[in-house]
Amino acid sequence: MSTSPDKPLKQIHLAAHFPGVNNTTVWSDPDAGSQIEFSSFAHFARTAERAKFDFLFLAEGLRLREQGGEIYDLDVVGRPDTFTVLAALAAVTDRLGLTGTINSTFNEPYEVARQFASLDHLSGGRAAWNVVTSWDAFTGENFRRGGFLPQEERYSRAREFLSTANELFDSWRGDEILADQVTGTFLRDARAGAFVHRGHHFDIGGRFNVPRSPQGRPVIFQAGDSDEGREFAASSADAIFSRYAGLEEGQEFYADVKGRLVRYGRSRDQLLILPAASFVLGDTDAEAEELAREVRRQQVSGATAIRHLEFVWNRDLSAYDPEGPLPDIDPDLGEHTIARGRAQVRMYRDPLATVREWRELAAANKWSIRDLVIETGNRQNFVGSPATVAATINDFVQADASDGFILVPHITPGGLDPFADTVVPLLQERGVYRTEYTGTTLREHLGLAHPDDVRNERAAS
Repeated sequence: MSTSPDKPLKQIHLAAHFPGVNNTTVWSDPDAGSQIEFSSFAHFARTAERAKFDFLFLAEGLRLREQGGEIYDLDVVGRPDTFTVLAALAAVTDRLGLTGTINSTFNEPYEVARQFASLDHLSGGRAAWNVVTSWDAFTGENFRRGGFLPQEERYSRAREFLSTANELFDSWRGDEILADQVTGTFLRDARAGAFVHRGHHFDIGGRFNVPRSPQGRPVIFQAGDSDEGREFAASSADAIFSRYAGLEEGQEFYADVKGRLVRYGRSRDQLLILPAASFVLGDTDAEAEELAREVRRQQVSGATAIRHLEFVWNRDLSAYDPEGPLPDIDPDLGEHTIARGRAQVRMYRDPLATVREWRELAAANKWSIRDLVIETGNRQNFVGSPATVAATINDFVQADASDGFILVPHITPGGLDPFADTVVPLLQERGVYRTEYTGTTLREHLGLAHPDDVRNERAAS
């Protein structure tokens, strides 16, 4: 793939996702470490910073997933509190951005704004917030209000949640603290932090007690792929996570979301598009392909394959041999869902059609249950030698399939190290990736303007 000679080279943005235990992670590998000890988080963060990544990202799991009414022991998602981990990482890193998912359905704007403003101060301007909504009542049972909101209400609350948080961040201008030891005057403006918000979801007023932080506001990320999610990102986010790491689908998503910005008076460089991407490296492309096959078999054990089929069949399939043929019974289309708290369940809207397709594939390829799950599941996005992976990543970014990638290694915490040691230097040689940090805040890493500069520019115009 070649780049137009008239088009300047885009600089690639890279980030790292600490995935926790899920279908990507091979926690049973001898090289895998703890998913909860601070040493794992610290190692991962230091590797990302050594590679000059923009940020580290933590997802959020608010309830343990279940299968058949029991904890899904093959995929236990539970980790320490996001703010606690990110605050601790701020002390062992200097430039790396610190991004955390915090739910807008079950939290309150004042509390979340206070936590992010505090993190931005503690880190010297490196905080970012991935604003998400909750989609299921199962998770909601852990919270006082319980239940969940329909999709249109979830995004309505999320929009008002974010706008309310921004009002709190902006309740301090940044010049209120005088701290004159001679006169004993600490604040030059006694009205600092005053706010009033009257809205559909929130009716609050008082004083915000954290002064304006280095970034003014945390960088805002959004991860929704629905039309409402894309619109929310175009109106309010600084970056959007994408699940489209392939070239053509990535270009379609990129064009769609970037095309929505103009209606909000925003330019294309004010929203970054960053797909999640997994990878496997080898000394040669052939070696990497072989390693990738081995990793996929590690990720999908026999027990995992059976559990995956249960998402679609919605019934207990534990009596079936994962190395044998697919079940000859049809899915249970009842209201009860055997798997709870798993987003994958939403992927199979028409179980009967999915089963027909899988049976045809299995028959044509002589696949067992485990073979089918491996072959139809998520493959690694980048597989090859370091040179091949570096070239592919660069091609995707230059072709406007993304602005960069959030890398998800399958081994924690050391799985990022090979990428940092072998691929990053090749991107640097191409002149498409920084060799040193040029700024101190995450906004500077991402090429985003400070909110105060944007406000002043609008006022001047």
